[in-house]
Formats: sequence, C-alpha cells, structure tokens
Amino acid sequence: MRNDKSILLGAVAYDPKVVTIWEGIREHFQDEGVALDFALFSNYERQVAELLKGHIDIAWNTPLAHVHVKQRTGGESISLGMRDSDRDFHAKVIARRGAGITSLKDLEGKTLAVGSSDSTQARILPLYFLGQEGVDLSRLKILTFDTHLGKHGDTGTSELDVLKALHEGNADAGTIGDLIWVNEQAAGHVDSGRVEVLWTTPGFDHCMFDAHPLVSPEKIEAFKRVLFAMSWDNPKHRRLLELEGLREWLPPREEGYNSLKEALKQPK
Repeated sequence: MRNDKSILLGAVAYDPKVVTIWEGIREHFQDEGVALDFALFSNYERQVAELLKGHIDIAWNTPLAHVHVKQRTGGESISLGMRDSDRDFHAKVIARRGAGITSLKDLEGKTLAVGSSDSTQARILPLYFLGQEGVDLSRLKILTFDTHLGKHGDTGTSELDVLKALHEGNADAGTIGDLIWVNEQAAGHVDSGRVEVLWTTPGFDHCMFDAHPLVSPEKIEAFKRVLFAMSWDNPKHRRLLELEGLREWLPPREEGYNSLKEALKQPK
C-alpha cells in the first residue's frame, strides 16, 4: 500500500472533460486542506488491477468494475459514494416501427443490436433482464457493436451505433441506456417515426468510488468529508457537478448491483 499521506485516485480517460473534472475536484480538495491527486487510465481493467495492487487508493469505477473489485477483494473493498444519477439507472429496448414487434416475445427470431460486451447498460443487463422476462436469448440474432472496449460503455459510442442500426434498418430492435436515449432525443437525433421504446428494464445502480481495503481510515474519512461537501448551490462546485452528470453525491449502497452480479454468473 501507498504510505504517502496524500490520496491518489484513479479515473478512466474516456473523454477530454475527465481532465477538467478531476483537476477541479483536486482543487476543491486542496481548498479543504486535503491533498488529493489523480491518475488517468486508458481502461478499467488496468485501473482495477492498480487499485488491487495498492498503487492507487481509490478508483472511480463503472458498475462492472465495482463488482469486479468487490469480488476480487472478497467483499473487503470499501465503497465510498456515488452520484444521485447512479441510483436507479435503467436501460431501454428500442424497436423499429414496422418490424412486427409489440411484445418482448416478438423479439425472438429478430435481429437485436447491442452495445459493447463490457457495457452494463447496453448489453450485459438488458440481455439478462430479457432472459428473466422469458425471452429465449438463443433465438435472438444478436448484432454486436464492440466499440471502445475497456471503457465499459462510458463513451456511449456503441449505443449510438445501435441507434444508427435501427434507423438504417439493419436491426429490428436494440438495447441502450436511458441516458443516451434521453440525450439523443433532446438533440433531435431520434426519428420517432422509425423507432419507439418497447420496454424499460428494472432499475440498477451505476458508478461507485471504491477504496482498497487497506487504505487508512483517515484517508477514507477525509475523502468522504470533502466529497460530500460539494454543493450544487456553490457555482464553482456546480460547474464540476454538471460536467460529471449529478446534482449531489450520495452514500454508497450495494443492493443496486445484485442484478449485475447475477448476470455475470450466466454462461457466456
């Protein structure tokens, strides 16, 4: 483990704004008298590996990375906090109008476009939930878009590929996260005359701050104190919160990852 008194946090550089976000948060911590720095990684597998080695103290993880950390530490890793927007996340099953799909069972025999294999919201959980609803997954013709593997769906690119396939008639239905669906609608990129929502999945939780089990209690408490001190009412904080897609940091909860844990037990 690191014996440096400063906190070293890991984050994945999925977008240029990541630098702006963490430089701003580092400044916030410094203003509160806590030394924090960050290390950027190109993928979550490397970030998880470096956390488990104790080379970083804390990692800002996707749900898939969070579950992997919990599993590989025997449940001993320390969950620190999450965004309000990370709670009760959903995915959508989108259907192409005219494809003859009015129910989930109608997906059988049809082409279903899905996002990257490491995307919780665009592939792993939608397929799991469909199976739970009685859809015979072996009868689906799966069209995969494995773009930006290692980023765990953070870039949203594979979800945009799914929407494109539907609009162009290359797929009958597709799975994407709620956030991309809402954003693409707001941007005017969804033709409601061609596609519609067939189904919304049950809720699940998204990103989490994970600490190595041996990080000192002093670092843990300092991190939580300063993180939760960020306020939407503070214009300086609000700029960073908006960039990171939240209004408020919330305490951790584990029950929102139960469906993902079950999905990962399924045979590939």
